[in-house]
Amino acid sequence: MVILGCGGAGKSTLARELGARLGLPVVHLDREFWLPGWVEPDKAEWKTRANRLAAAESWIMDGNYSSAWDQRLAACDTVVLMDFGRWTCLARVVRRSLRHFGRTRPDMREGCPERMPDRVFLRYIWTWRDLKRPIALAEIDRARARGKSTYVLRGRAEVSQFLAGLPQTREALARP
Repeated sequence: MVILGCGGAGKSTLARELGARLGLPVVHLDREFWLPGWVEPDKAEWKTRANRLAAAESWIMDGNYSSAWDQRLAACDTVVLMDFGRWTCLARVVRRSLRHFGRTRPDMREGCPERMPDRVFLRYIWTWRDLKRPIALAEIDRARARGKSTYVLRGRAEVSQFLAGLPQTREALARP
């Protein structure tokens, strides 16, 4: 399962919840992408790592990293888009930063302590709906056309509804 969405939409939180309920390993791409000290990996190195992660037998993978969408979307059976508003995402990112400031978040690589969002990250969140959301929605359409289960969750109530409707087994999660 792939979980996409703007920063602050709740991808990691949903992934942890789904992993616990379905007994699947959770892969937080932020933890896999960033090197200690918030250093970006070499592009070829990241592509290799993303391919290796997607090749595992089963997983729930949260995070965008569009350079690795092809591998993940080809390998998954389900795609979830957390389609929350920009004000919600901004508020959640600020709250998350304050809550974990100076410490490493559970979904982040050790050596990458939480910091206050900078102007670049705030702009990314603000413009995600205009720039990245259309791409994510197109990927949802492509995944659906390939027979994958797709979900677009537009708020906390829809997330709760999605979780409440989960089957008792992971095999039953994928629906035609």
